[in-house]
Amino acid sequence: MKFPDSFSHTPFAEASLDLRQVQVMGVLNVTPDSFSDGGRFASRDAALRRAEAMLSAGATIIDVGGESTRPGAEPVTLSEEMGRVCPVLEALRTELGATVSVDTSSPALMVEAIRLGAGMINDVRAFRREGAVDAVVGHRHVALCVMHMQGEPDSMQKNPGYRALLSEVSDFLASRCEVMRAAGVAAHRLVIDPGFGFGKTLEHNLLLLKHFDVFLELGYPVLAGLSRKSMFGALMGHDVDQRLIASVVGAALAADRGASILRVHDVKETMDVARLVNALRNLDGG
Repeated sequence: MKFPDSFSHTPFAEASLDLRQVQVMGVLNVTPDSFSDGGRFASRDAALRRAEAMLSAGATIIDVGGESTRPGAEPVTLSEEMGRVCPVLEALRTELGATVSVDTSSPALMVEAIRLGAGMINDVRAFRREGAVDAVVGHRHVALCVMHMQGEPDSMQKNPGYRALLSEVSDFLASRCEVMRAAGVAAHRLVIDPGFGFGKTLEHNLLLLKHFDVFLELGYPVLAGLSRKSMFGALMGHDVDQRLIASVVGAALAADRGASILRVHDVKETMDVARLVNALRNLDGG
């Protein structure tokens, strides 16, 4: 599988990652109510220990989130979100030197996160909130992840429906990227995410995974966030803490179909996927 040369130098603050290769992004939820690990890493010290373990296991990016976006999640105030994220972000940068992504839709937090050294802003709402594009457009060294979500977290899983899933998701991502480019965002800063589990049924999620390579046609690196998702519970009957094997297999399938970033809770196990797929890509210079 061949990737454009433009994938080779995607900016993440002072780092530059080669997204022709699979990169593993470790999930760090500093929330009390995230679906998989809510509350476990809400304190600064616990978050640092978790991040250090993920970096040691091979993660190249740590994705910090202060607002749960699980189905049915209640929104948080800006002060709550910033109070959770900013101290952890600052410590990750100063104490661990980590490359950090901040998972937020709040323009004010985007601005502060970039000031504190975030290398990516990962927005499940695709920078549609007022002021979001303006908050990030001038920062040439920061990558931006644009995700598809139907509805909002508190309602997105209430009977989601599509006339043509793949084209609707693809057209949405293309449209949002066009908006951002028109505002002045360079194409090489953009990453896209089809949004597994965000306003999708089990069948929708399976179709996204089966046809994941369709999204490469948009010309941007693609992030896959399948880790421990409810689709595995629906398909296999597994509780969250029993979804490791399914998550790793899902990551392998997405990587085989062209994913550049695997957003996961289980870094050590997913690194085996990354190393194998990267070895295969390197055989043909991909």
